[in-house]
Amino acid sequence: MSPKDDPECLVLFDIDGTLLWSGGAGTAASKLAFQEVFGVDPDLGSVNFAGSTDLQIMLSVLAEEGLSEEEVLEHLADFQESIANHLERIIGDYEVVSCPGAPELLAALAADPHVMLGLSTGNVESIAPIKLRAAGYEPGVFKVGAYGSEVADRNRLPGLAIERAREVSGVPFSGRRVIVIGDTPADVLSAQAAGVRSLAVATGRFKLEELAKLMPDYLFATLEDTGDVLAAVLDM
Repeated sequence: MSPKDDPECLVLFDIDGTLLWSGGAGTAASKLAFQEVFGVDPDLGSVNFAGSTDLQIMLSVLAEEGLSEEEVLEHLADFQESIANHLERIIGDYEVVSCPGAPELLAALAADPHVMLGLSTGNVESIAPIKLRAAGYEPGVFKVGAYGSEVADRNRLPGLAIERAREVSGVPFSGRRVIVIGDTPADVLSAQAAGVRSLAVATGRFKLEELAKLMPDYLFATLEDTGDVLAAVLDM
């Protein structure tokens, strides 16, 4: 990649509530994987999935079942395989749809040679492409990613994605050249922890007023106004 072709902006997307709604498919697959791998049947209805990493949820849920962190991590690969298998099997039974304006924004960004697309998601890595395809996205458009199966602390995800983007492109992305797009306070906080820009969108469980309290760099009700959102993303 020649210097003139180097991307100038790294855009990191959250998945659930930002790019798509999975209609409960992920929770259902999680429950089945907990049963298969750990032999437990947790009540996931009371779990706050929004903004949490899957590893964080696993550690919390399984601690209540008496499992140590070491025991959970020992079977993390098995859980990833199990949840992916179950999700692939059942996702067609759920209404999985893209969030308003997300496909149009993603298409515009993907067409810009100065932009590199990536993921910063609480999902375990194995299920991210399954959800994306079900909502009509091509997972390959995201050149790098950081996932909720890698760390429990969501604040570490943007840094992981930034480092991988540097390895892929040779570009030392930092500061205003990076933006995290997400629908939860945790997405905003992760961007702030990494010293990069944040764009909050109220297409998930949190209202505009709730997201505004975190003082994101940009705030939108939806991603539908492609021109305005694109201008914010590229406002380096």
